[in-house]
Amino acid sequence: QVKLVESGGGLVQPGGSLRLSCAAFASFGDIFEINNMGWYRQAPGKERELVASINRGGNTNYGDFVQDRFAISRNDAQNTVYLQMNSLKSDDTAVYYCNADAVAGLNKLKSRLQSYWGQGTQVTVSS
Repeated sequence: QVKLVESGGGLVQPGGSLRLSCAAFASFGDIFEINNMGWYRQAPGKERELVASINRGGNTNYGDFVQDRFAISRNDAQNTVYLQMNSLKSDDTAVYYCNADAVAGLNKLKSRLQSYWGQGTQVTVSS
């Protein structure tokens, strides 16, 4: 019922920056509300881990490895979440996935909160 479209991944040198974007669209009906939005990542051979999340009140949560290098933000008018990544390291190389907990459908009273995932965008940090 909700499609998440990610953009902004790519190849960057160590120390560089990237900005990821993720926009939520209703497959049918409307998006009535989006609660938590966040970014996760998965490197080859590793489990998927939280990068950053933000709730409707603007409260944020970051993975320990972020160490003040990344900043998550959201634009509720556009149902979009952003991840600004600075001082990138080779260890940041992974597929980054957008996640959103949303209520969407044809009838708000009959719709329930569900968790949705994007298809992922590759971030490669290499010289």
